[in-house]
Amino acid sequence: MAFYAEEEHSQDYLFKIVLVGDSAVGKSNLLARFARDEFYSNSKSTIGVEFQTQKMVIDGKEIKAQIWDTAGQERFRAVTSAYYRGAVGALIVYDISRRQTFENVGRWLNELNTHSDMNVVTILVGNKSDLKDSREVSLEEGKALAEAEGLFFMETSALDSSNVATAFQTVVKEIYDILSRKVFQSQENKKQENLLLGNGKTVAIEGETSDAEERVRRFGGCCSF
Repeated sequence: MAFYAEEEHSQDYLFKIVLVGDSAVGKSNLLARFARDEFYSNSKSTIGVEFQTQKMVIDGKEIKAQIWDTAGQERFRAVTSAYYRGAVGALIVYDISRRQTFENVGRWLNELNTHSDMNVVTILVGNKSDLKDSREVSLEEGKALAEAEGLFFMETSALDSSNVATAFQTVVKEIYDILSRKVFQSQENKKQENLLLGNGKTVAIEGETSDAEERVRRFGGCCSF
């Protein structure tokens, strides 16, 4: 897995996350609930792409999640496909009360895999869990699909805020954990290189940084897993 990250002087990170799924599954309201604790009962379809930044703290470090809300209508696909570029996380959203939106998850997953620059930490989200009497997709079906595709899974309700923050936090935490493991491994490898100095096996230049560490330091840098 590879991803882009930005680290500032305070060691903050910026992760780009995209929301994808059919129109009217509640993507914009999920973002509004997470970012501003708001819900719009008469929300209109997103035109093109919008994004907001939400801050989180993990292990004492400030993480900035830049969350892109993409339009679900087919006529915007050519425009929004470019916005997958650089994404390190994704929420694929369907409406539990509209089975067709669940059946279209495979198409969205294929689009994500096609247009993203890298493997992306992805969670499958069954939204509108408050519509229990209108449910057309069971919890078990959602879990089964997520397991088959190797995704995280959660049902949410933007209306009553159930699991909304947890869904976003799950993605951000996994991205951060991957980054932390990569940086740790890079540091361990450097220690091993330094231990081999003088025995004729490895030559290390003092002050040299690994490619992974250097790339993490600057926006647009890439760490591969």
